[in-house]
Amino acid sequence: MNKIDIKTLKESAVSLFDDSWCLITAGDENSYNTMTASWGAMGELWNEDVCFIFIRPQRYTYEFTEKNNRFTLSFFSEEYKKALTFCGRNSGRDCDKAKETGLTPKAIDGSMGFKESRLTIVCEKLYYQDLDPKGFIDETLDSKNYALKDYHRMYVGKIVSAYTE
Repeated sequence: MNKIDIKTLKESAVSLFDDSWCLITAGDENSYNTMTASWGAMGELWNEDVCFIFIRPQRYTYEFTEKNNRFTLSFFSEEYKKALTFCGRNSGRDCDKAKETGLTPKAIDGSMGFKESRLTIVCEKLYYQDLDPKGFIDETLDSKNYALKDYHRMYVGKIVSAYTE
């Protein structure tokens, strides 16, 4: 992996999340979990380069993100869509996602990522906020996305490092 300055990234953050998806991973070599995400963002906040991620409280990765100060976002080439689909549909409580998908876990800057990732961003948590249904100006977003009223927790993470393959 080659360390890069995140400001030199030429890809669209919207496309990275929407088209490529990613794995959000938190924990360490002894205990970690990962989940697929297509909701997220990158930008500037509080004079820091940041990522925004969203995790529902029932997700196993939520527990790891709560317990750990860092998390990673790992983006993969198209050939890994099947692995990311598996990681999104299955819980790490019930299976070893790395073993099931063939992905290779890798410790990286105080968190975990994957050897096969084409882009890995390491973030340190700065802030969290639970989404509140009272904040929906377009109320159809609530009914379309939260039938179970299981609102995401948003995390803002300072980008501490980024790596490409």
